[in-house]
Parts: sequence; structure tokens; C-alpha cells
Amino acid sequence: MSGQAVSPIAPMHRVRGVSGAWLVALGGLLLMYGPVYWHASQTIWQTEEHGHGLLVAGVVVWIFWTLRHRIAQAEYRPVSLVGWPLFVAGLLVYALGRAFDISIFEFGSQLLVVSGGLLLMRGWAALKVAWFGAVYLIFMVPLPGTFVDAVTGPLKQWISEIVQHVLFAVGYPIANTGVILTVGQYQLMVADACSGLNSMFSLLALGTLYMYVMRRQSVLHNAIMLFAILPIAFAANMVRVTILVLLTYHFGDEVGQGFLHGAAGLALMLVALGILVALDATLRAMFGGPRIHSATAAAR
Repeated sequence: MSGQAVSPIAPMHRVRGVSGAWLVALGGLLLMYGPVYWHASQTIWQTEEHGHGLLVAGVVVWIFWTLRHRIAQAEYRPVSLVGWPLFVAGLLVYALGRAFDISIFEFGSQLLVVSGGLLLMRGWAALKVAWFGAVYLIFMVPLPGTFVDAVTGPLKQWISEIVQHVLFAVGYPIANTGVILTVGQYQLMVADACSGLNSMFSLLALGTLYMYVMRRQSVLHNAIMLFAILPIAFAANMVRVTILVLLTYHFGDEVGQGFLHGAAGLALMLVALGILVALDATLRAMFGGPRIHSATAAAR
């Protein structure tokens, strides 16, 4: 009788202890990154370049929420040898970012802190379950200015040249000088926002999330999807610039640079997502596999 009375109680204590540890860890994360998120919501998250940050944060919360039971039930084998260096490195990067107001360090530290925390609290099994949520935090990190400057220039040049050749081939009076397009009486400059870098980054975030949710089993299928994201984003942005040039030529500068300028970006992002979904369906028909193997189903 005594064995039967004790055995149900011990697991309950362990469960309560684990739950308490997770609550402490969550509270620590909120204390660390709550002010960072609040500051970002008032600054960089209000810009076109980094407006996706809040959405990424919501996606990460959703991922960890759906995986919470699997993480808590993962085999308990803490890995201090790797966990502590990762965790401490994350704290140091965070402290450096807070001290000097460096957003790249503030947001970048999350990956180290979360990964190290999972290793310390549960071990490799928990990190294996939650790896995508931890890696997805990368999309919250603002792109370095040197990288943006190095990539934006060539992208603008390529887009202006392609648009000029396409429209000239169908009879429009258009020429380009660098990133400036002259069509009829109008001169349009392909600005940094029209380079496609932002749409590439956003579509990469959405595309990898789509791949995670669908969970296709074929390695080749996933590889093709992953490598197709950036070309699709570039092509969609090229179409966007072409449409804006045509709107300006036929209806004037006010139409081309007005409401339709922003609406074209949103519409082309939806078209790019549609192309990605169509590619997924085509690859599924070629390589087979289940119609949907969702992440939410796998988490149950």
C-alpha cells in the first residue's frame, strides 16, 4: 500500500519543479527582452525595412507554445559543457547590445540565450524539438548596414536594367542610366526600398515558416523550395517595379507614387507566396508524400 501511495506523488513533484523552472526562465526572458521589444516597436519596427519584426516575434511564441509539451517531456539530460558557454555568451552579447544600443546584438543574443537555456534545462532532446523556433529568431535581427549597402546597389542596378530591356522590347520609350529609368517624360529612380532586399528577407521568413508547417519529407523537395525563395522574391519585385513604371507612364507620377506604390508591394508579396505554394504542390506531385504533415499535428 505504501508503494502505491508514494509513486503517484513523486512524479507530481517533478512536474511541479519543472513547471516552476520554466516559469522562472520565461520571466527572465520577459525581463531581458521586454524592453528591447518595446523600444523596437517604437523605432525600427515602424520602418518598412524591419516592420516584420513583431510578426516574427508572434510566430516564435506560437512555435514554442505548440511545442511546449514535447519540450517539457523531452529526456532530461542537461548539457552544461555546451549550454553554459552558449548561455553566458548570449548574456554578454545582450549586455553589449544594451550598453551601446546595438540592435543587432540585442536581438542576435536571443538565439544563444534560448539555445543555451534549453540545453541547460533539458538537454539536446529539447533543443532538437525546438530548433526551428530558436533559429527563426534570426529573422528578428536587423540586417547589418554594411551588408545592406553592399547588396542593395547591385540589386537596384540589375532590376533597372531588366525592367528597361523588357519594356523597351515591347515598344515603350524607356532608357536607364544606372538606377534611373527614363520613360516618356518621367524619370524614376529605383530607390533602396525597391531593390528587393526587404521583400527577399520577408519572403525568406514566410517561406521557411511555410516549409516548417508543411513538413515535407523529401530532402530534395525541401532543398528546391529553399533555393527558390530568393529568385521568386527577386522576380516578384521586378514585376512590382515594372508595374509602377507603367502606372507612372500611363497615369502620371501621382498615381505611380501614391497609394498604389505601397499596394503593389503587398500584392506582389502575395503573388510570390502564391508561386511558392504552387511550387510546393508541383513538387509534392513529383516526389509524392502526404498532402499535409503539419507542425501542429506533429506537436500533439
